[in-house]
Amino acid sequence: MSIAEKPYHIGRKISRIRELKDMKQEALAQALGISQQSVSTIENSESIDEEKLKEVAKVLGVTVEAIKNFSEEAVFNYFNNIYDNDFSHSNGAIQSNNCSFNPLDKVVELYERLVQAEKDKNEYLEKLLNGK
Repeated sequence: MSIAEKPYHIGRKISRIRELKDMKQEALAQALGISQQSVSTIENSESIDEEKLKEVAKVLGVTVEAIKNFSEEAVFNYFNNIYDNDFSHSNGAIQSNNCSFNPLDKVVELYERLVQAEKDKNEYLEKLLNGK
């Protein structure tokens, strides 16, 4: 591996997804039934075992594949492409000839998925707290 290549670092990906979901390490730790220090250890690890990764993915409301394939560049490119393709040279108006879908629908869809993920997370945390 050359020095320019970034190593596959699952812990960093978990950390960024957690941050994007506005979740503190303490909340993730509580949901997983581990200490905040253990979450810190996971986030500093280049790899973690598959079972722990499944647990983390469930709490974060994403798939294991989403964690494994996560990249900052993909997130920024996604939003930059929406902006560049739909809003440039249009004074904020959506030009239908540049896009086969309404970007606002995609934003609403993303928001609804985030809300559902939060509901699922809260339900999971309530079950943990109630010991069910």
